Amino acid sequence: MRKALVSAVYVALVGALQGCETSPSVRSPATPGVEIGVSPELAAQVELGMRRRLKDPDSAKFGPIRASGRVWNGRKEIVVCGFVNSKNSFGGYTGALPYVGKVYDLKGDFDLITMGDESPNAALMVAAACRGAGIPIT
Repeated sequence: MRKALVSAVYVALVGALQGCETSPSVRSPATPGVEIGVSPELAAQVELGMRRRLKDPDSAKFGPIRASGRVWNGRKEIVVCGFVNSKNSFGGYTGALPYVGKVYDLKGDFDLITMGDESPNAALMVAAACRGAGIPIT
């Protein structure tokens, strides 16, 4: 049962993230994007969005953020991947957990797609989703 659920989540994540690119033309959703640079504004937007979802936002320590982007139906879409370490409800740090999300423009909000937990399978699924978007993370 758990393996089937993990497989279903993986398929959904990869499907949601495939097709990111930096060129303004719209290509097939199955085409992964090309990694783009992360501006200070984009990093701040991602960090703010992630802090809103953490139990102890002030404790958050972010690793490097990587991104790929495309224009999809006339709207700029950026997929971001990274790691965050923050305190849990017991007051201890969780260790660096991977996350993947989307930003639609620098005036919009950060949409968290998923975040790994302390299980190895969750981290592998997030990493696979990021690779599917053209962002290799380890």
